[in-house]
Amino acid sequence: MYYLNKITVIPKLPERIRGLSEITNNIWWSWNTEFLKLFKEIDIDLWEKCEKNPVKFLSEISQEKLTEIINDEEFLEKYDEIYNNFNNYISSKNTWFTKKYPNNKQDIIAYFSAEYGLDEIIPIYSGGLGILSGDHLKSASDLGIPIIAMGLLYKNGYFRQQIGKNGEQETIYKYLDINSLPIKELKDKKGNDIKISLEFPKGVIYLKLWQIEVGRVKLYLLDSDLKENIEEYRIITSTLYGGDKENRIMQEIILGIGGNKALDVLGINPTVYHMNEGHSAFLLMDLIMKIIQNKQVSFNLAKDIVSSKTVFTTHTPVPAGNDIFNIELIKKYFKGYPEKFGISEHEFLELGMAPKSIGCEEFNMGIFALKLAGKKNGVSKLHGEVSRELFSEVWPNIIAKESPITYVTNGIHTCSWLAPNIKKLYNKYMIPFWQELIHEEKIWKDIKNIPDEKLWNEHNERKTKLISLVKENTITRLKRNGYSYEEISSVVSQINTKALTIGFARRFATYKRATLILKDIERIKQILKDNQKPVQIIYAGKAHPADKEGQDLIKYIHDLSMESEFKGKIFILEDYSIAMSRYLISGVDVWLNTPRRPMEASGTSGQKASVNGVLNFSVLDGWWAEGFNSRNGWKIGNNYKYDNYEIQDITDSESIYSTLEKRIIPIFYNRNEKDIPKEWVELMKESIITTGSKFSTSRMLVDYMEKLYMPLCELTNKSYSDLDKVTQFNIWKKNIYNEWDKIEIYQSEGNLNNETIDAGNSLNVKCIVKLPHILKENINVEVYYGKNINNIIEEDINIIKMNLIEKDDEKKLYTYSAIIKLNTGGEFAYTFRVTPKHEMLLESENLNLIKWAE
Repeated sequence: MYYLNKITVIPKLPERIRGLSEITNNIWWSWNTEFLKLFKEIDIDLWEKCEKNPVKFLSEISQEKLTEIINDEEFLEKYDEIYNNFNNYISSKNTWFTKKYPNNKQDIIAYFSAEYGLDEIIPIYSGGLGILSGDHLKSASDLGIPIIAMGLLYKNGYFRQQIGKNGEQETIYKYLDINSLPIKELKDKKGNDIKISLEFPKGVIYLKLWQIEVGRVKLYLLDSDLKENIEEYRIITSTLYGGDKENRIMQEIILGIGGNKALDVLGINPTVYHMNEGHSAFLLMDLIMKIIQNKQVSFNLAKDIVSSKTVFTTHTPVPAGNDIFNIELIKKYFKGYPEKFGISEHEFLELGMAPKSIGCEEFNMGIFALKLAGKKNGVSKLHGEVSRELFSEVWPNIIAKESPITYVTNGIHTCSWLAPNIKKLYNKYMIPFWQELIHEEKIWKDIKNIPDEKLWNEHNERKTKLISLVKENTITRLKRNGYSYEEISSVVSQINTKALTIGFARRFATYKRATLILKDIERIKQILKDNQKPVQIIYAGKAHPADKEGQDLIKYIHDLSMESEFKGKIFILEDYSIAMSRYLISGVDVWLNTPRRPMEASGTSGQKASVNGVLNFSVLDGWWAEGFNSRNGWKIGNNYKYDNYEIQDITDSESIYSTLEKRIIPIFYNRNEKDIPKEWVELMKESIITTGSKFSTSRMLVDYMEKLYMPLCELTNKSYSDLDKVTQFNIWKKNIYNEWDKIEIYQSEGNLNNETIDAGNSLNVKCIVKLPHILKENINVEVYYGKNINNIIEEDINIIKMNLIEKDDEKKLYTYSAIIKLNTGGEFAYTFRVTPKHEMLLESENLNLIKWAE
């Protein structure tokens, strides 16, 4: 029957527990899960029915249940403790940031990302990039760092995955019920929605602002699904990474330019802007435009000011990983920008091209951000090295290894990923308030105090929960696909809670080589069929809807898992999510990671596993190249550079089988009288101790503050807020470029050449520099030395700043000296060079100027 009228009834929280609503609408509970246990006590059936969504729970709970619970003294005691903890956390002024940077209370960092993985109930993330963004905000909140964040509200989220009967990936989009999520509309003082507008080719697009509270941090989301917009524009923000290239460029304009305009409307004036990957790089366009219009300055001056306050983080280890747009799309959406910037269309388009690619038909967002952002970083030490080589063409006049890209190794928000029972164990044996000191290495040494038996038992409790999830997920999938009870039983009945369990869960991109452990089928078959020392493998992960090769990998694993010899030995779970990952990263025994080195920029899933005591078995790529110490897990393969992928795969797969057979399986099954694998538990403890602080987002945020954010804050506040200083700096740069090639460097008499000396000795080397119209205060003179390979200095490179020892200001001749230490044998070579220096220069390499001795 059709209804005439409808009424929504909202349960009224008793005043005594009014704080439940306040905490529910702050994602703080996603890493303080003790709060969520309160809902189980109120009504456990409804809690499960609402899929552990506290907002939905409070909208559906019966008034009777609420009336009952306020008479439960034990419940109220727990509620009071949690509510007090929440209030103390939110209101505390005594944070790491306020203690470390007491004079920077007015500074704000604006963080832009295309996706955020905060909790499974808010699916506006696809994978590692989004999870990192979410963890970034959580740790910023914990440390009291004044960050605000900007993103998009995808009402269709990212796709849900089903695996069909034949192993094919099926994609399902589910419209988000915003009313049942901790996302609130932003209103002005009159109660109207806060909106902004942008000019698009087909007319004005209006964007509504929403907000998520992440502890002390606010995340703002832009939404185009408004009745004022034409249908084509309403769906722009509907789906994460959805649509064609034109939809993608519109999303990125909304994120970067719309996001910046939203900050204006909100009255937020950041000191520093951080672009997490190139999706938001159009932000730079709007920042330059605003400065040109507000300060009436040239494009070059505006560009300098923008550089002084922007950070760009690249996550890709391959050129194709950057967003690339056809020039015609750029012209279409940025019509009029060259004129407003006071530059030619050619100069405008060159901003997104490397020098060698100028004239091509593509605008590269990564190159655009690298050219304009003042600070640039990769996401692991190895990725920093790879990025400097990968993007070396952006700075053709300097050595690739010195491209101005530093690194900050990614981490994880520890308390979001620690299993509740493991966290409880740490609370008992580690120092009080250890959660506030996660980034300090010394606190993790207390892990040694945990009795082996307790750590092992808690790990097995997580393993039991994982096995239950595997059974449930597998049964649901097989039943939906029409398998009989007998067929389903033949699969799930064989899963073994006591077997060595290997986990592989991540995006099914081909370079991650999900099937590497299956390369030699007969070899892995022998390993898996040993009933005395059973081994099982659990897979999970999604392939991008457009990635046919990734989907083929899922199908291959599915088909293999249904073969008689692999039934109950290999499992593939569908619809990988944050919720599922929590069980996997704490319930398997070994975390397998097999990227094709060096294509893994960082990877954080292994860090999540490690802090839970799960041991990593990984290629030395990304973070594991820094984390592995030979006593906290195992490595796969070596650090060789392979020209042939097949040889690399064969070598790495052989390493997997050999390490499993000779090390991992024997150690796991070597038990004492209490059935505890003592050596294994020692490895677990070493893994937790050595990775706990180093690979946390707390440490990561400290690094960002010290290496990137604060240097920019100080430079902006000290120099770039003064337009006269920026003007003088711009004049200085023009002079440097005009005069640079006229610098002359001469070798000084007495420098050793073609001589043999004993290792351990030092050389005193000198050079003479003749300057044109450049002050000696504006140069650094350096000696550059290392091993000589085929008449090129390319190994064990060292760069030492030289000291001025003689000067002739009239002739502009200056003599410099330095000491070279040669501690190892081999053939070495050295030369001299000059680089620019200025107090307002963020990185001398940004000027792309180095003068070498000839």
